[in-house]
Amino acid sequence: MSARDEILRLREQVSQSIIGQSEMVERLVIGLLANGNLLVEGLPGLAKTRAVKALAQNLEADLSRIQFTPDLLPGDVTGTEVYYASEGGGGEFRYQPGPIFANIVLADEVNRAPAKVQAALLEAMEERQVTVAGTTHPLPELFMVMATQNPIEQEGTYPLPEAQMDRFMMHVEVGYPDEAAEAKVIELVRRETRQANADEPPVPIAQSVVFEARAEIDQVQIADPILQYIVDLVFATRYPDRYSEQLAGWISLGASPRAGIHLDRGSRTHAWLEGRDYTTPEDVRALLHGVLRHRISLSYEASADGITANQVIDEIAKLVAVP
Repeated sequence: MSARDEILRLREQVSQSIIGQSEMVERLVIGLLANGNLLVEGLPGLAKTRAVKALAQNLEADLSRIQFTPDLLPGDVTGTEVYYASEGGGGEFRYQPGPIFANIVLADEVNRAPAKVQAALLEAMEERQVTVAGTTHPLPELFMVMATQNPIEQEGTYPLPEAQMDRFMMHVEVGYPDEAAEAKVIELVRRETRQANADEPPVPIAQSVVFEARAEIDQVQIADPILQYIVDLVFATRYPDRYSEQLAGWISLGASPRAGIHLDRGSRTHAWLEGRDYTTPEDVRALLHGVLRHRISLSYEASADGITANQVIDEIAKLVAVP
């Protein structure tokens, strides 16, 4: 079985556990293949945690869950130096790794903790390493952070710093399922309750399949016009006055170069999942909202008028010429 067939099987297996949230499942698989991190936002009970658990169960991967709370310390995430006494009266400090040392890290309700704890993820998410007491410790080769957050309007939440937001490949918004999906969710839970431990768990997919898929995605072609299209989309967030006065009034700060890098990786991954070895503008547009949503700072006027980041991105998509 090819790497693509195995990945499609992984997506299907996760989808069977997460009904009515196909976009979240697809973004989760794309983030895994593109070696990116995901920020998933939605109200409680919308299967955000269940999705990443389902991914880990169907993949040969270690899952670590960190429940972010206001009293959490950075060392509770990265690990810390622990003093071990010896019989002779001396002793030594040894590094005790934290829960960040796993293949898939679920940072649950990441905006429930203050900024200094959120910052404990910064080095891990970008450099794939952790530095404690002057010593650098590499993380596993397969490493992914999926952070969930509640809408910041809820009580007791702390907005994530811009530097950390930028390290997430995509910001995925999760809404309520429709009526048909809601009924299937209820039936799924009833079935799981009746058949607990009765069914054989599916055979997990080896990590080597992910690395093989990544190597194939690296070979997906992106033509110069598509690359220029990505650049134009990113620059439209930085220099909106080139396109319209209204757009310029909505944006106070545009996207960083990471936006273009992630649009490139994500569009090639999307094309590969569709069975193509080349990208199209539709591949770019499919990921546009997820990649730009958390990288655009809206002006005070836009916020006062109730304009959302999604509306701004819709306008950018209309104004930037498609090759």
